[in-house]
Amino acid sequence: MHGVVLALALIALVCLPCLVALVICAEGSMGRVRSRVRAQRDRRALHQLDRMLSQQTISLAELDEHQPSIQQIAADLRRLDHQRLGIATRSRVWHAAVLLAYDDRLRLASRCLGVCEHLDQLDGVDLEIERVRVEGELEAAGLRLRPPAP
Repeated sequence: MHGVVLALALIALVCLPCLVALVICAEGSMGRVRSRVRAQRDRRALHQLDRMLSQQTISLAELDEHQPSIQQIAADLRRLDHQRLGIATRSRVWHAAVLLAYDDRLRLASRCLGVCEHLDQLDGVDLEIERVRVEGELEAAGLRLRPPAP
């Protein structure tokens, strides 16, 4: 009986490093298999999305229905400009949200009036300078951004 137990202990001792190596190698190969499965699932989802989008056609008239009028955009710009210089200075989060909304409306107004803008590509001081430039271009195109002074 002691001989059998001794033999099994020796076999376990010899096989243990092999089992550890097998587990380590299996983890690496399982990671590769998981990434391949994810990539295949992503490709399938993109293909499905591509098929859905190619089947749907959207006319320019439908897009124009969802876009606000230039008068509404100008009113939003005046309201956001007032908030940007007033209440939004109290909180960084509020200021950032107002600036994002203001930039979005500047982009819409620029698109409506055919003004070139690069607000998406800039940040920091360059973004501030681009805002001022775009505001000037929009005012030159006839859009009143600020209420007239009394």
